[in-house]
Amino acid sequence: MVLEVAEIQIRAGEQQAFEAALSRGVQTVISQSKGYRGYRLERGIESPQRYLLLIEWDTLENHTVDFRQSPSFAQWRAIVGPYFVEPPRVEHFEQASASPR
Repeated sequence: MVLEVAEIQIRAGEQQAFEAALSRGVQTVISQSKGYRGYRLERGIESPQRYLLLIEWDTLENHTVDFRQSPSFAQWRAIVGPYFVEPPRVEHFEQASASPR
């Protein structure tokens, strides 16, 4: 499993609309993508225009090739892109350790 972490900065006062658009975009576009496992969206407390979007993929290529190089990526960006102050910073992670539940 690979974790995509996207740091997103949106325009002030657009939180509710952005969160609705993101949910719609995940449900209609990303969830249909090969290797998609699930997502979580975190909003900053001190900076409520700052978000972390965490998406789980089966493989790195499911995100970087299967999704990013498909027409679905343009559909996704058309839904959420208008809220961005700047392009998101995206990195990928793999689990190194975890605490027991």
